[in-house]
Amino acid sequence: MLLCEKEFDIPAVSGHQDLLRYLKTRVKMAVPDDAVPVRLVVSRTDQSWYHCETGCLTGVRQSGSPAPESIFSFTKRPLEDVGSFNAVLLVPTGIGAEIGGHAGDAAPVGRLLATVCDTVITHPNVVNASDINEIPDNALYVEGSVICRLLMGTTGLQRVRANRVLVVIDDHKNETFVNAAINSVNAARASYGLQCSRVVRLDPSVRLIAQYTSSGAAAGRVEGLESLCAVLDDLRDEYDAVAISSVIDVPHDYHREYFDKRGQMVNPWGGVEAMLTHTLSLRYDVPSAHAPMFESEEIANMDPGVVDPRMAAEAVSMTFLQCILKGLMRSPRILTAPDAIRHPSAITASNISCLVIPDGCLGLPTLAALEQGIPVIAVRENTNLMQNDLTALPWATGQLHVVENYWEAVGVIAAMRAGIAPESVRRPLTATVVEQRVRGRIDKLVEY
Repeated sequence: MLLCEKEFDIPAVSGHQDLLRYLKTRVKMAVPDDAVPVRLVVSRTDQSWYHCETGCLTGVRQSGSPAPESIFSFTKRPLEDVGSFNAVLLVPTGIGAEIGGHAGDAAPVGRLLATVCDTVITHPNVVNASDINEIPDNALYVEGSVICRLLMGTTGLQRVRANRVLVVIDDHKNETFVNAAINSVNAARASYGLQCSRVVRLDPSVRLIAQYTSSGAAAGRVEGLESLCAVLDDLRDEYDAVAISSVIDVPHDYHREYFDKRGQMVNPWGGVEAMLTHTLSLRYDVPSAHAPMFESEEIANMDPGVVDPRMAAEAVSMTFLQCILKGLMRSPRILTAPDAIRHPSAITASNISCLVIPDGCLGLPTLAALEQGIPVIAVRENTNLMQNDLTALPWATGQLHVVENYWEAVGVIAAMRAGIAPESVRRPLTATVVEQRVRGRIDKLVEY
């Protein structure tokens, strides 16, 4: 099986109406018959085209494995449950986000949002910082594709006390890195009680190759998935979550260039990691996360000097593994059976109060929120590579809030939770528009 990125343009539709269903149809036409989409990003929108970047899994039929559920499956939520206020916080991986595009540097945002919400549902890219994971107690750590399915209404989440975490590590030719990974697991067991069901040294290893798309976003190729899937199939009853530590192939000079450019280079590793974990979570319905291994002692011993603060966590880690172990330890159970999704303890699309994203990000979470009637807060200050005007989408009145920064996003959340129109605490207040109708048609509008 091969996992790789496909890029193509799709004609734009007037008013971007019914966009979720339209993209489902057009993506199916654009990818090969044997390709299964595992993630979708619209990286650029103009008057004529949507430029799509889609991670696709091929070779599923030949492997004899069942294909995962379509990422476009959608179930409309019947209502919003207002018994609690639960926000989804997304900073998509690999798009060069100013906040959250490096090593867990959006974690303070997550902690801030958690103070005004009952629950924050977020993903590894927000809080993973190599040996550090400062996820709030009232946050749920789930993989990005699971958030997509949650918002699409096809998956629910259930809190757990703890997970049995299966750790799969690369069969690295240098024992130093294998030992470091095992020491990370043992440190987690000894210091915060991780339940590690097994550690498997994988040979042949799954191969991750980092690449960039035409938009400049990080993506890549994943080869040799069969050996990893064989392990996950064989041990399926022995784990609740999967942590993977393996080498990601990047040009040698990227290691220094990434630090030298002090945040101006898109992190090349995260995109292909997201492609892998999207695939595993779709296939097995378990939480998954990936940590990169150093390729050699030369790279591990490289001194980057004092680096940009957003990258500092990466400069002081040997394995980058500790953050995912801590996150997966209590990552929620993924529910797909109809009876399980209807259980009172399940968190579903009906329980989601808002989605917080960097401005310009257009993918399945944004489109799902649009269709579900979930309010979206888009943050301008979190600049990124995506070139989409979210205000052009057919939002319901008051559904989209474009704010300058995360401070303002927290204020909007607090107003929404209190049932106050956010614009009512700003000045000047906009005029009240009165429609005068004659025989059912608008005759004139008068502002007061």
